[in-house]
Amino acid sequence: MRIAWLNWLPTPELRVDSKLRDYAVITGNYWAFTLTDGALRMLVVLHFHTLGFTPFEIASLFLFYEFFGIVTNAVGGWLGARIGLNRTMQIGLLIQIGALSMLLVPEHMLTVVWVMVAQALSGIAKDLNKMSAKSSMKSIASDQNDGLYRIVAFLTGSKNALKGAGFFIGAVLLSLFEFQGAVTAMASMLAIVWVLSLLLLRQELGVMKNKPKFNQIFSKSRAVNWLSLARFFLFGARDVWFVVALPVFLHQTLQWDFWQVGGYLASWIIIYGFIQAAAPQLTGKDKTPQAVRSQLVLFGGLLALVPAGIAMALMYELSVVYVVTMGLLLFALLFAMNSALHSYLIVRFARVEGASLDIGFYYMANAGGRLAGTVASGALFQLVGLEACLWVSALLIAFASITALSLPQEEEGTA
Repeated sequence: MRIAWLNWLPTPELRVDSKLRDYAVITGNYWAFTLTDGALRMLVVLHFHTLGFTPFEIASLFLFYEFFGIVTNAVGGWLGARIGLNRTMQIGLLIQIGALSMLLVPEHMLTVVWVMVAQALSGIAKDLNKMSAKSSMKSIASDQNDGLYRIVAFLTGSKNALKGAGFFIGAVLLSLFEFQGAVTAMASMLAIVWVLSLLLLRQELGVMKNKPKFNQIFSKSRAVNWLSLARFFLFGARDVWFVVALPVFLHQTLQWDFWQVGGYLASWIIIYGFIQAAAPQLTGKDKTPQAVRSQLVLFGGLLALVPAGIAMALMYELSVVYVVTMGLLLFALLFAMNSALHSYLIVRFARVEGASLDIGFYYMANAGGRLAGTVASGALFQLVGLEACLWVSALLIAFASITALSLPQEEEGTA
């Protein structure tokens, strides 16, 4: 008898043998990459804060990371359709190893420009890896409704849980081995994963029979375009207060050390990841576009109230730790369900052949939202404070919820 609490696992909807093996390899690859990506983000924020960088300067270190994520998602989707998603994933791993290696230079060479270039490579690597993993799910799932939703939610949720673990690992490595020792450990681990990926993932995934032209990177699907705009607002809303403002606030205002900041944020992302993986159980079985659209509007409206509530509580000088902690838990619950529904819809709306083109375009919008949110996070926190970041977050979430109203109520974009 199948244990009830395991119902959210993706195994029943995977095609047997080779498909299951490919799913396992892709997921393991994605997990390993995510650990280093989360750890590197925390390493850069905390290390350069101790070197005396202002919040805005720290935010600027990630400008190229997010900007080249936009470019990569556009070009990467086209490239994946031509050479295969397994190859674009392996290229992403190799580029991330190169990005980490750039940070192993002597400390006096770690200028803003140098770190920005390294982060640019890391952004390219991250989005090649993500686009490849998500696009592969279209061909692996046999059930394009609940089954597809479950394997996408599991992949995305587990990835986010591990990114949270990466935040904590980054803070711990920085405390134990300092910056260069931490980076060396991560680069070595990824090199092993890269070799294993070359050996285990040989099948060409996602290659179109008719090679797409470069001008096909922009989606012509109404569903994909509106969903991409909603994604832009949603992830801009998260990063505008979470990426730079919150960790610096915890370290600077509350005087928390690296372990506390890293562990606190890691715990949040891990909880968020588990909620996202379990989202199919929380959002019901009706996964028609009409039902999902209604859920996005509802959950988006509720989510917008959370950062607004945190901002008001901070204005009235309530207990900072209590307010932020409770607010983050509510934010994790509602944001995870919104994000899981988004991730499911883009894979469902993507065309059957050449899914990476639509998914690449969608994650290009995702990277654009993260870029805008990251810049605003550093600038607003430095000029006004955390409360301003939270109010802007609430506004952007409201925009995402309103945009979801324009999503089609019927199936579109899968031809």
